[in-house]
Amino acid sequence: MNSGELLRTTRERHGLSQSALARRASTTPRQIGRIERGEISPSVMTLERLLRAMGERLELGAAGAEGGNLSDAELRAALALTRVERVQEAFALSRTLTHLAARAGAR
Repeated sequence: MNSGELLRTTRERHGLSQSALARRASTTPRQIGRIERGEISPSVMTLERLLRAMGERLELGAAGAEGGNLSDAELRAALALTRVERVQEAFALSRTLTHLAARAGAR
């Protein structure tokens, strides 16, 4: 969900029009609309202020990305592999994943 979608869903959940939110947050309905349509990306402070005007608070967090993050040592080891070794590792991983998928499908 992007900031515009978050703002719109929160505003609608509170039963507010863009004009009503704009009055509460000391901004313009046009500005609210532009954020909701994704025409502009508000700063974190602006989004926090708009949400606060509806009695909500913005909570930010961080989560690991898909695929994880390799350490420097793991990256150096991967770069040290030859092309043949990389292909062999890919085949071994493919066999393992195929085996796991077959076991999961059998349940």
